[in-house]
Amino acid sequence: MYHFGLCIVFLAVAIICLMVVARVAQVQIRNLTRALDETEQRRAELAEFLERFANGFRSEEGGMGALNAATRFVCEQTGAASAAIYEVRDGQLCCLAVYGHYPLLRTRRETVRDRRSLLEALRQEKIPIGDGYLGEVARTQRSELVTDPALDPRFSDYPGFTDLGSIMAVPLFDGEATKGVICAVGEQLSSACLTRLIQLVPQVLLVQNLVHIYEEISRRERIDQELEFAHSLQTSLLPKSFPQWGMFSIDAATIPAKEVDGDFYDCIRIDDDRMLILLGDASGKGIPACMLSAMTRSFARSMVDNFTTLPAFLKELNAKLFRDTEADRFITLGCCLLNRRDSLLEFGRAGHTDLVEFVHQHLRLLSPDGTALGLLPEEVAEFETICIAMEAGTTVMMFSDGLTEALDKNGEEYGVKRLSEAFRRACEKDLPLREVIEQVTGEVIAGQVEQADDQTILLIRHTGETEA
Repeated sequence: MYHFGLCIVFLAVAIICLMVVARVAQVQIRNLTRALDETEQRRAELAEFLERFANGFRSEEGGMGALNAATRFVCEQTGAASAAIYEVRDGQLCCLAVYGHYPLLRTRRETVRDRRSLLEALRQEKIPIGDGYLGEVARTQRSELVTDPALDPRFSDYPGFTDLGSIMAVPLFDGEATKGVICAVGEQLSSACLTRLIQLVPQVLLVQNLVHIYEEISRRERIDQELEFAHSLQTSLLPKSFPQWGMFSIDAATIPAKEVDGDFYDCIRIDDDRMLILLGDASGKGIPACMLSAMTRSFARSMVDNFTTLPAFLKELNAKLFRDTEADRFITLGCCLLNRRDSLLEFGRAGHTDLVEFVHQHLRLLSPDGTALGLLPEEVAEFETICIAMEAGTTVMMFSDGLTEALDKNGEEYGVKRLSEAFRRACEKDLPLREVIEQVTGEVIAGQVEQADDQTILLIRHTGETEA
């Protein structure tokens, strides 16, 4: 009988335990079901949000269309009548997008006719971090709901602040810094509306980041298009080949430091016996330098019909560039005037590097005076030239300072001396001009750590033979 009673007790305890376990299981199943329902709801909301985001991008407004779609989505999800998204820029809040008749505008609303003009007016009213209601939300990184702005002095500078309704703002915080603020305005916004707005922060941050990426890609595409145009322009300016000029043979090469080159070279025929060889190096790099080089080449070609002497040519070219370029823009230029009838070469330079001559197995540097073009007015600028007789086998080299200023691993410049010696070694082998160029530039490239400037070389050789 005693054992029977114990069995009854144990059986009752077991039944109670099973009932408790079943009850716990029911609660867990209910919670799991609720969590799954909420997850599905969030997934559906995110899918709708991304669809609107994509449609906004596909509109004519592009990134702005995506931001407008996000702002409208905020209103629909929170029950607000209007909303605005702000971004932090240089310590101030700048409006990115707006939806509805957003009232937080200090400008008189008579000037606001539509959403575009409202957005433009809001963008002009940049809000310092810590200033007013929105600036304080950005500074404290705390969300805030104001149910009666008429009693809050932070809204007193807004026209009609007593009729604003209720206002809520949430900082766009990515875990490291405040990226902006979302502000929504409605008639009777509640704490539940504020909670819903807080839940939308990740989605709005996603829109901001994607729009910035889109804008950066668009900016780079525009830059690439400009660089492609400049590269095509520059390529069209350089001679495709160098004809034999009597007993003179000419060749050149340029290695840009960027996509486009500030160096240029050109051969301009003056008459049956004279040819002008130019090598220029514009200040700076990239597109501005390329455009200055193109301008110089255009001026030079337009002047050859009235060519008299090399010093006069340089003086007039300087006057044109001084008149038509900005004060901080200039170009150095090396000029060789070839006379094939008398086998003469006249060299002049405007702030450019020396001319290196290889003759009778020796080197000689020619350094006539002359300032860079575009720096000094016509009354001050003066240019000297040096004339030499070119004998058979003589080779001269013009170059830009990108070759001599190339730095090695010790931070030392390659220098004129080493460049001249590399030129001498190649000429002593009696190599063709193209191979001389390749050997000289190859030695520079092999020793430099990184190319920091455009590098150009131009060679002229007296071959001793006339053209066929």
